[in-house]
Amino acid sequence: MSKLPDGNSPPPAYEGPSIEEVKKLRKEFLTPALVTYYKNPIMIVDGHMQYVFDETGKRYLDGLAGIVSVSAGHCHPTVMEAVNKQNSHLQHVTTIYLHPNIGLFAEKLTSTLPDGLDVVYFTNSGSEANDLAILMARAYTKNFDVIALRNAYHGGSQGAMGLTAHSTWKYSVPHGFGIHHAVTPDRYRGHFGYDAPESGEEYAKDVQDVIQRGSSGLIAAFIAEPMQGVGGVIEMPPRYLKRAYQYVRDAGGVCIADEVQTGFGRTGESFWGFENSDVVPDMVVMAKGIGNGCPLAAVVTTKEIAQSMTEAIHFNTFGGNPVSCAEGLATLEVLLEDDMQGNSKRLGDKLLAGLRKLKEQYSCIGDVRGMGLMVGLELIEDDDKTPATELTANVLETCKDLGLLIGKGGFFGHVIRITPPMCLTQEDIEFMLEVLGEAFAKESK
Repeated sequence: MSKLPDGNSPPPAYEGPSIEEVKKLRKEFLTPALVTYYKNPIMIVDGHMQYVFDETGKRYLDGLAGIVSVSAGHCHPTVMEAVNKQNSHLQHVTTIYLHPNIGLFAEKLTSTLPDGLDVVYFTNSGSEANDLAILMARAYTKNFDVIALRNAYHGGSQGAMGLTAHSTWKYSVPHGFGIHHAVTPDRYRGHFGYDAPESGEEYAKDVQDVIQRGSSGLIAAFIAEPMQGVGGVIEMPPRYLKRAYQYVRDAGGVCIADEVQTGFGRTGESFWGFENSDVVPDMVVMAKGIGNGCPLAAVVTTKEIAQSMTEAIHFNTFGGNPVSCAEGLATLEVLLEDDMQGNSKRLGDKLLAGLRKLKEQYSCIGDVRGMGLMVGLELIEDDDKTPATELTANVLETCKDLGLLIGKGGFFGHVIRITPPMCLTQEDIEFMLEVLGEAFAKESK
């Protein structure tokens, strides 16, 4: 039987509303569009580093990190010290006044990116940042058409919804004007072999085809995640982004890397996901892990592209909030100083090796993929690769009962997603593998 690694002392006893009261409040006063995991939803009231606690004091290993948002760890003491210090002085001031935090954070942030990507615009969410990136691209190029990828997720605002290519995330309202979707370079389910050496370049030809036949021939932008997150941890094949970026730039467009989930060292090999493909985008969109869970996002681009935004006034009341920037800067410093990228690489390799051993045991695991601490297991029902949606839900339930919280993705909700805080330990990985082994053993009976 798996045993959760020893952790710090449990937090003080919870004294708030009961879970039944919280369910009632949620049902009565919040939108019915909100969803929860699990047949019996759990209530999380406390957290420390890689662990979270429910109202009874039960501890869980957080293998999802608030959907890839908690990078340095829940309530990391260094991060919380910076937040609390700033909160004690000034909670809010907009960019119509000067404040040091926004500039200090921007300077540190751009130091992690290639030369030329040195202008930052802070926003509140990844959806908002993606909207802004498309606005910038159109303002700069004076072109309109934008290419995104099928199976991609770029946010829930009306503009980002157009970029997103999952019907489950779209409403029947006008959106996506000028957006075209190219084929997803999914090596497990796609047209070209998983290990075919030229598959990346072959998939990229569809970007060229969309430019030639779906647009005026001149485009504003191409946007892609270096590894699709919500879509089910889909890695970009070698040379895919390099060739796609070439087609886009030849058509007058700029290249946007959506690093909302892949950034800040999570892939282990590189600090930014696009670096794994040996490309340099014209814009980088980031959110989630940038603030270790606080509402913070950013677009980083070149001075030339940023200059296009001076044609009119573009203002964000909370973009660059001093508390958010204090949290972002402290988070970035912790990630760098504690080498959490290296930790993601070391532990990610161990996790992937263990998952591949499980794949040899259980035919329902069709594919194991990912890098660092951004990992996916695609579950199938048969040799035809029928998505195993119910099985995925059952595995998540068993893992939760055993003390492990993980996520799911893919169009059919059939891909297990593992994206823990990057501060976890080798013992946590061993526990994770033990729990998953027990879950698959239970479901295979």
